[in-house]
Amino acid sequence: MFQHLLVPTDGSRLSLAAAAAACRFAREAGARLTVLNVRANAPLGLTYGAGEWIQPSTLQEIEDVGREASQRALAEVMSLAAEEGVEAASESVVNDSPSEAILAAADRHGCDLIFMASHGRRGLTGLLIGSQTQRVLAQAKQPVLVFR
Repeated sequence: MFQHLLVPTDGSRLSLAAAAAACRFAREAGARLTVLNVRANAPLGLTYGAGEWIQPSTLQEIEDVGREASQRALAEVMSLAAEEGVEAASESVVNDSPSEAILAAADRHGCDLIFMASHGRRGLTGLLIGSQTQRVLAQAKQPVLVFR
């Protein structure tokens, strides 16, 4: 049925639980995984304008912390996949729109299912910040399995 799952992770407990479920699902289906972490660009708005707000060395530190957090999140899921005996690859991308990056990765890697968590933000919070999962659901060419 499904042969290649895209599993986005942000390192949260919920995304880790979704990834564990995705690993079990992949094992049962005989599928492989591509694990994706999307991190934001450095806050350029803080460096341009009337004056420099953040030193360049601080920006590098921010990027380093983001890269390290991304690698930790990916390593956790790769470990889960190994425990389940599931073939997996990982990718870290920089994009200010996680949903855009998820959709592009699913297409780029030829994934036939996106298996992702939803934080389930509702009400005003959901309206203001939007739901990356909702955006993926609305625009994906592939089926999307939402874990909550």
